[in-house]
Amino acid sequence: MGYHNNVFDECNDQTDIGRVLRDGREVILQAYNWESHKHDWWRNLDGKVPDIAKSGFTSAWLPPPSQSLAPEGYLPQDLYSLNSAYGSEHLLKSLLRKMKQYKVRAMADIVINHRVGTTRGHGGMYNRYDGISLPWDEHAVTSCTGGLGNRSTGDNFNGVPNVDHTQHFVRKDIIGWLRWLRNTVGFQDFRFDFARGYSANYVKEYIGAAKPLFSVGECWDSCNYNGHGLDYNQDSHRQRIISWIDATGQISAAFDFTTKGILQEAVKGQYWRLCDAQGKPPGVMGWWPSRAVTFLDNHDTGSTQAHWPFPSHHIMEGYAYILTHPGIPCVFYDHFYDWGSSIHDQIVKLIDIRRRQDIHSRSTIRVLKAESNLYAAIVGEKLCMKLGDGSWCPSGGDWTLATSGHRYAVWHK
Repeated sequence: MGYHNNVFDECNDQTDIGRVLRDGREVILQAYNWESHKHDWWRNLDGKVPDIAKSGFTSAWLPPPSQSLAPEGYLPQDLYSLNSAYGSEHLLKSLLRKMKQYKVRAMADIVINHRVGTTRGHGGMYNRYDGISLPWDEHAVTSCTGGLGNRSTGDNFNGVPNVDHTQHFVRKDIIGWLRWLRNTVGFQDFRFDFARGYSANYVKEYIGAAKPLFSVGECWDSCNYNGHGLDYNQDSHRQRIISWIDATGQISAAFDFTTKGILQEAVKGQYWRLCDAQGKPPGVMGWWPSRAVTFLDNHDTGSTQAHWPFPSHHIMEGYAYILTHPGIPCVFYDHFYDWGSSIHDQIVKLIDIRRRQDIHSRSTIRVLKAESNLYAAIVGEKLCMKLGDGSWCPSGGDWTLATSGHRYAVWHK
């Protein structure tokens, strides 16, 4: 994929938004879950920064920083108020300073698809924002969700006023806010929430203007299922995610929901799913690995919401897959910190092997076995791994066992 966008021509490390994607050596931690707002979160994370850094994470995705009607942060209202259920602005800024000191980038969760109003306007709906920063009127709200703006450029997030990104004044204000988060507050990376809700062209504009070092979008829709469960072929599902990435001008990554959906069925004794008809990995990772953020669970699919959870007895097989494979792996807080020290240490070991063998988002992959109870692959020609109960080990070459656990093993050269 050639980059033709002039944003890639800048060379300053702090504003070169292409550098991180080109380098491809990210490992992300999702540093919260659905219940985190109950636990003095910014202070809790502050104490974990040294371990997060030592474990090899390059970026930690934090929950939405702004004041919100719901404590989890996903019903934002006053965007410039950083006093939230996660803690005070003062505690957040001190956490961000500590992360910078330990060289872990802070990823802000950007919730700009919708915004909760403060006062009633057109039609008696709460679609005005009087009395807070960015005091928009009804023209900032899409006509499909009770405002006087244009129709939405994406899917509706129901029950809340959806922001009309076609309005120039709205985009100008959002860009001002994103630049403030980036340049004044101290976030370096962005995660775009509910990215299906507005056109990817706007994401492209926002990234170009605010210059985060790394961005990832949440384009989550259902995988293809049939009467017997998950379809083997998920090409149309991954194509929708690929098309979104393309529409951002290729400057954002996206969460690889396709790989998650397939992997969580594969580990139940259906490892044949991990090889597509072309012999490649079957998710976004198989088509555009440098833009695929792979993960097992997040605050929606897992945690206490558990909308689409990864089978809990198989999470180490899952991590053995995403942490040895191309793509940009993201580890979930709960698995890393709440499921016991053995799992924490196994994940750290896999991250360490990834780094030592210099596996990156674009590493080559050869799938050697994809059967019901056995999967094996060689990655970057210097790492070999297997999953499942089937007995297998690499032949020839000077392969040495690097680590192994329940139903997985990794070798290196």
